[in-house]
Amino acid sequence: MRTNEGVLQALIEGGATRAFTLPGLGITWSLRAFHARRQEFDVVLTRSEQCASVMAQVTGKLTGRPGVFMGQGAFATTTGGFGILEAYYSGSPMVILTDTSCYDGFAQMGVYQTMTGDYGAGDAMAVLKTMTKFTTYATQPVEAVYGIQLALKHAALPRQGPAAVIMKTDIILKDLPEAPRARLYGTPGYLKFTPARPDPLAIGRLGEMIRAAKHPVIVAGNGVYMSGSGPKLQALAERLGIAVATSYHGKGVVDETCPIAVGMMGNWGARCANRMVGTADFVLMLGVSMGPEYTKFRSRSLIRPDEQTLAQIDVDPRNAGWVYPVQLAITGDVGDALDMLAALDLPAEGRETRLALIERIKAETDYGHIPEIPTISGTLHNADIVRTLQDFLGPDDLLTLDAGTNRIWATVALRLRHPNQLVAPGGLGGMGWSPPAATAAKLVHPAKRVTSVSGDGGFAMTMNAIPTAVDRGLDVVYVVANNKGLGMVRDNLGNQRIAVDYGEIDFAKVGEGMGAKGFTVTHRSELRDALEAAHKAGGPAVVDVKIDPAASHRDASDYDA
Repeated sequence: MRTNEGVLQALIEGGATRAFTLPGLGITWSLRAFHARRQEFDVVLTRSEQCASVMAQVTGKLTGRPGVFMGQGAFATTTGGFGILEAYYSGSPMVILTDTSCYDGFAQMGVYQTMTGDYGAGDAMAVLKTMTKFTTYATQPVEAVYGIQLALKHAALPRQGPAAVIMKTDIILKDLPEAPRARLYGTPGYLKFTPARPDPLAIGRLGEMIRAAKHPVIVAGNGVYMSGSGPKLQALAERLGIAVATSYHGKGVVDETCPIAVGMMGNWGARCANRMVGTADFVLMLGVSMGPEYTKFRSRSLIRPDEQTLAQIDVDPRNAGWVYPVQLAITGDVGDALDMLAALDLPAEGRETRLALIERIKAETDYGHIPEIPTISGTLHNADIVRTLQDFLGPDDLLTLDAGTNRIWATVALRLRHPNQLVAPGGLGGMGWSPPAATAAKLVHPAKRVTSVSGDGGFAMTMNAIPTAVDRGLDVVYVVANNKGLGMVRDNLGNQRIAVDYGEIDFAKVGEGMGAKGFTVTHRSELRDALEAAHKAGGPAVVDVKIDPAASHRDASDYDA
């Protein structure tokens, strides 16, 4: 068995079934081994390391198991860094397999592309260590296989994230020794662990805090999303009449049309959620970092540790009490904690009063209202896309978002009704994430109807995800909110238009040129029909929606102090 075969064996034993790549040098040398076992392990060819890394990250996000990204050293660590950083910030399990590109011993001589860290070379180890949970450098065949086993382990353990293996290029085709001094064993035994269970006494104390609270509020985050425990949370909150606000990562974990849902917090969040959290005397934070963007950059109108009682549950003890000091911190999976809370059978006294307050604040803040904003002839507003999606999305839909104005309108105004329907970048949150994310989402969930929404700026960065969808015969619809520029940057510059305007691109024709179907929308009355037609067309489709360049994200945001 050669090194590349041993690496593949470890991946398969660890439960990985697919990798995304734009191969080069050492990864190219690995492909024969992967091809030989193509019935067991699917290698998806992409058009860029950026797309490959996002697809691997989204695979991890949706499955809870490490997605695999393979790329040549210099490019996996640069353009591929997009998806790796998103995985790092978002807690998505991911394994990166790359090489040093050192051309059989020429690393010390400054051979081009080399990433060994020698004089005149780049340093893959140094780069990857800044954005992974774990990175190892394998200089021997046994180290490469064991490194993959450890990477699978680190990627999947709480808090999940990316882990990398860098192989010295000249070991990839070497034979594994028959009796190595550092003996190799099967992968599964390295991956076993017993999750930390919440302390029952701490859960009991949490129950007492909830009983004592007059206006409790729950803030749900990525921990609720990744554990799939939104329905448990909704059932408990509805029984007790507790409002549920979310972070960006937690958006849509409960039905946002139900009585206890108040929306997403933050400057780029719903006024209702911010008002509700500000009125709370007790805040329970479930699997959420409480980062500054969710709290209007630590505004005292939301969280006040000296006035409110704060409790936090997280799988990583470092995250509880990270941003705000708390009176109670509980380590464990939020799904387990919700089960234990439900078993306490807390009394529902005060429920009607709490629900009345939630309903009043919703009415005062126009929760769920999507305004009709005038636009110039031949264009729509981002609000029109949201209004259409509100009626269009059903239980079998997945929606991927991108960055900028189009995303802010969706996260603030769109009320999602089905748990984990939204697939969105919330860690790095960079432009261009949505198209490859939607492509990967369709591979993971082929029975789902998948729609991507991105701006023209982001779409142009990663529209090379379309050929991958064409090659794979994937029914994915890519909606482009085309305002011919960088909408959020325009807003932030005010009356100055500096480096924000793009020329006109006909993305419908671009899509057709790549093998997809193309649709153009210039009036709000056309959008629903275009979405329906695009999804029925078969294969990938691009819907170019012409957006008024003056459409602003500020109309959807809560910038009040």
